[in-house]
Amino acid sequence: MSKITNYFKEVQGELKHVVWPSKLQTIHYTIIVVVLSVLVAYFLGVFDFIFLRMLNLIV
Repeated sequence: MSKITNYFKEVQGELKHVVWPSKLQTIHYTIIVVVLSVLVAYFLGVFDFIFLRMLNLIV
């Protein structure tokens, strides 16, 4: 039981050293992640469409 208690005390001590982002930084990072996700999805969708057309021409 003491190992578990010790583990949680160490975790709590480490969490005090964490520098958490501000609300504004969190909003900016979230927007960046959403925009990049949409761009990557569009990019992959375009290539999927191109490869599908090429495959249909071959078959």
